[in-house]
Amino acid sequence: MKVLKMKRFLVTALIVIAAYLLQCTVFSRLELAGIKPNLLVIVTAAFGFMRGSKEGMLVGFVSGLLMDIQFGDVIGLYALIYLVTGYINGLFERLYFDDDIKLPILLIAASEFLYGVIIYFFMFLLRSDFDFLFYLNKIIIPELIYTIGITLILYPLILLINHKLESEEKRSASKFV
Repeated sequence: MKVLKMKRFLVTALIVIAAYLLQCTVFSRLELAGIKPNLLVIVTAAFGFMRGSKEGMLVGFVSGLLMDIQFGDVIGLYALIYLVTGYINGLFERLYFDDDIKLPILLIAASEFLYGVIIYFFMFLLRSDFDFLFYLNKIIIPELIYTIGITLILYPLILLINHKLESEEKRSASKFV
């Protein structure tokens, strides 16, 4: 059983690191009008509603810490945002069904929108930049659309990996019963 937990931990860490590296390297070159998708929101939200609040918070915290180290002015701001994102998405674990893609798309879109609003509040509004409609039209909405487009590609991959890990865990548990 410990081997499976370690395997899940390593696979989750690999997914988070891969999403972070893709976001910082490949998607920096694939910007559209200065906008790039937020892969770490996709991964954090997906692990939240697939595996629950606890795992969503852990993935969110690690994702946010990576963002803080790379881009943050203050260590902990992104970690807190992603942690809360993972927790809130984890609350929807009971409503989540693997075969329905509407809820994951809706939750990831809502997470991305709230992420954009919170970043606006902490990075711009507190610095007396009151042009929210400009930020909404030029950054939040385009990033939301781009992130949803990438979600349609990335989410099925995360779902497949989660299915393989869960089936392995079920096989291992049935051996002991």
